[in-house]
Amino acid sequence: MGLFDKLATWLGLKKEVNVLCLGLDNSGKTTIINQLKPANAQAQDIVPTIGFSIEKFKTSSLSFTVFDMSGQGRYRNLWEHYYKEGQAIIFVIDSVDKLRMVVAKEELDTLLNHPDIKHRRIPILFFANKMDVRDALSSVKVSQLLCLANIKDKPWHICATDALKGEGLQEGVDWLQDQIKTMRT
Repeated sequence: MGLFDKLATWLGLKKEVNVLCLGLDNSGKTTIINQLKPANAQAQDIVPTIGFSIEKFKTSSLSFTVFDMSGQGRYRNLWEHYYKEGQAIIFVIDSVDKLRMVVAKEELDTLLNHPDIKHRRIPILFFANKMDVRDALSSVKVSQLLCLANIKDKPWHICATDALKGEGLQEGVDWLQDQIKTMRT
């Protein structure tokens, strides 16, 4: 962190925010986070996350600490231990995996009904990932299948993304940054 970054953080001009990155295994969470990091900090090989990992990236006014949580079934129960610390959620959906869309909806419903999340106005960014793959569901269709319109008490936004190329990610991060700034004023 450079002198100006430290000064900006100390003066309250640059805020730090904890973000939980959730979604089923193989949805592209780690690839998305990797794309959001500076080019010189990106990993060349992406492997499935076991448990969780912590990554950092910055925008012009925010410093993000992202908890990349494993989406494998046996690790999903770990998610709830981090809900209290999370100030925003990125929920990644594999738009090609039509068979597990029901499982993604169940996990989302469990998340939204958890006591540490239910009564908080925490912003949720949905990335409908893998739009580069033929037969991927549109972000509108993913939104319908997950019943996102029923989320009335939290700000949410869905972006169509291709994590491998980084397409659609900046739109989502810009939205999330605006939501966090709004919550802090």
